[in-house]
Amino acid sequence: MSLKTYKPYTKSTRTTILVDRKGIWKGGPVKSLTSGKISTGGRNNLGRITSRAKGSGHKKRYRIIDFYRNKLDMKAKVERIEYDPNRTSYIALLKYEDGHINYILCPKNLKVGDEIVSGKKKEIKIGNCMPLYDIPPGTVVHNVELVEGSGGKLARSAGSSVTLSGFDGDYAIIKLSSGESRKIRSACKGTIGSVSNPDQKNIQIGKAGRNRWKGKRPLTRGVAKNPVDHPHGGGEGKTSGGRNPVSPWGQSAKGLKTRKPKKSDNLIISRRKKRGK
Repeated sequence: MSLKTYKPYTKSTRTTILVDRKGIWKGGPVKSLTSGKISTGGRNNLGRITSRAKGSGHKKRYRIIDFYRNKLDMKAKVERIEYDPNRTSYIALLKYEDGHINYILCPKNLKVGDEIVSGKKKEIKIGNCMPLYDIPPGTVVHNVELVEGSGGKLARSAGSSVTLSGFDGDYAIIKLSSGESRKIRSACKGTIGSVSNPDQKNIQIGKAGRNRWKGKRPLTRGVAKNPVDHPHGGGEGKTSGGRNPVSPWGQSAKGLKTRKPKKSDNLIISRRKKRGK
């Protein structure tokens, strides 16, 4: 996919850069593989706002994605590649030999008409899914499970992937795009290749209205508020806050560790790279 620019007829088109979706299916999704999606507006089950600056946005249906790839040893043909408004990557519609259809995350360079398969000891080919112990070290994979049979959790966004570094007993060592290296059980499944739509990171929306279509509402800066509303508020004239950046409730916004200890922490070999290093 390539990037698409516009002639500067307006202030917004002057800076807009979008992904050209030439070759992507232009019709609607398969209705049986979708479900209704209710907009929460950032509210939890008690009706209280827990995520600010969310609401409105275009109505959309959720596409049911097969993250498990449990139809083993059965070839599937790629019927078409579609845009999914719920995620940054494209999705591929598969039709199996028994007539069953499914959506999966579309790997980069997968084409309509290609045949892919899931199972043990399969060909190292883009789109094929297999346990990590059947994949040679140095291979790029995506949609990787953290626990056997739980479905892919790692490397699911546009252009992302992890690299299989090697093996240590019953564990595979993988390197994430963040720089973190960790162990996971080698029986966990992964899909060969990286996720499609790597140009997603180069998009420039050009205007605030496109964010409103996505359901992102305006967010007022803390320094523009009154002291009763934000720790950065108040002051004579324009100020920069007068203290280290914090949230409206006083929690540090610069490097405060909020991660809770997890049982799998001992499987992390090296943490992700810090910003600016």
